[in-house]
Amino acid sequence: MQRCNFFGVVVGSLAACLITTSSQAQSAFAGFYGQLSTGYESNQLGSLSSTSSLTPYAKSDANYTASSQTFGGAPLVLGAGYYWQANEKWLLGVGADYSALTQTSSNISIGNATNASGSTSIVSGQNPTFNGATLQLSNRFNLFLSPAYALDKDKLVYLKAGYSQVSAQYNRPTTLTRAVNGVSTTIPATNGNQTSNQGGYLIGLGYKQVITSGLYGFVEGNYMGYNAPSYTFTSVNATDTSKGITTSSTRTVTNNFASLNTYQMLIGLGYTF
Repeated sequence: MQRCNFFGVVVGSLAACLITTSSQAQSAFAGFYGQLSTGYESNQLGSLSSTSSLTPYAKSDANYTASSQTFGGAPLVLGAGYYWQANEKWLLGVGADYSALTQTSSNISIGNATNASGSTSIVSGQNPTFNGATLQLSNRFNLFLSPAYALDKDKLVYLKAGYSQVSAQYNRPTTLTRAVNGVSTTIPATNGNQTSNQGGYLIGLGYKQVITSGLYGFVEGNYMGYNAPSYTFTSVNATDTSKGITTSSTRTVTNNFASLNTYQMLIGLGYTF
C-alpha cells in the first residue's frame, strides 16, 4: 500500500511539473489574432515612357517621358491570422492583411516630346506637355507566412514573406499645354482612366508585445515590390470630310512605368483569441 502511495505521489508530481512547464512554454500569441494598424506608407513610382501612334500612319507618331516620383500618406491596415506553436521558442504563422485607404500620386507631367522615326508632327520650338495625370493605389492585400521567435511568453519577433497585390488606376491627363516660341496655350486633353491589378512579393519584419490579457501592441516594417504597370488607350477621330467621304484615324497611346514599390512603417493594436 505504501509503495502504491509512493508511486502515486511521484506520478502526480511529474504530471504537475509537465503541466507547469507546458504552461510556461506556451506563447501568448499562439492561436488566432486580429489587428489594426496605421503609420506611414511610401510608394515609389518609376519613370514613365509613353508612345503615341496614329493609324493610318500620318507622320505624327511621338514619344514622351515623365519623371519618377514618390507619394504616400497614412494607411489603415486590417490584419488577421493564426500562429502554431512549433516548440517552446518557435511559432509558424499564416496571415492576411488589407489596406483600406487609397493613395494618390501628384501630377504626372508628361513632356520631353520627340518625334518617332520618320514622323514630323512636333516641330522645332514646340514643347507639348500633358498635365493632370495621376496614379491611384487601392485595395492592397497581402497573403503571407510568418515564422516567429518568442523572446518570452509575452514578446514575439517575426518575419513576413508572401504575395501582395494592389489595384493601380491610371488617370489620363486632363489638359495639354503647347509652348511654341515662348507662347503657351492650354487645351483640354482626351482623358479617362484604366485600372490594372499589379502582383508582387512582400517581405516584412515586426515585434509584438502583450499589453494585457489578449491585447497586444506591435510595430512592423514591410516592403512590397510589384510588376511595372502598363496601360494602353485607343481613340477614333474623324479626320477628313472634304471629299464627301469621312475617313477616320485611330490614335493609340501606351504608357509604361519603369517600376512600382511600396514601403510601410506601421504601429498598431491587436487581440489574440
